[in-house]
Amino acid sequence: MVKPRIETLTEKKLVGLRMRMTLAENKTSELWRSFMQRRKEITNNLNHEKISMQVYDPPFDVADFNLNTPFEKWATVEVADFNHVPNGMETFVLPGGLYAVFVHKGGPGTGPKTFQYIFGAWLPNSRYTLDDRPHFEVLGEKYKNDDPDSEEEIWTPIK
Repeated sequence: MVKPRIETLTEKKLVGLRMRMTLAENKTSELWRSFMQRRKEITNNLNHEKISMQVYDPPFDVADFNLNTPFEKWATVEVADFNHVPNGMETFVLPGGLYAVFVHKGGPGTGPKTFQYIFGAWLPNSRYTLDDRPHFEVLGEKYKNDDPDSEEEIWTPIK
């Protein structure tokens, strides 16, 4: 695995849909299917990237995380402002801060290996600790859903 780049994120305004779930009862595909059917209703997005975000209940500790840990999953895009929010969609202000950004290559089946590296190897051996802010993935131009050649960025909040 490669080392992450460390970035200071500025605050982002997001619009999308959310669902409460656990990894044992993972509803991510249902959430994204609902969002993608309505994505074109959002007319003031800043780019074509999609943001998949996880908001964990505080205090979040990776060591206590398991298949039954509940969290909010968001399917969103970044917008210029909240002046044109489609009915039934919600807003979220993603706070700025320090993030470790990892590039994940491969389909969803290879994701657990990447997250194991981040939380099991990189973070404990780095000078950083996990911060209590949302975790998210940026699904950009190289993201191809279930394709083994897919790429996405995993943004992990650190301090």
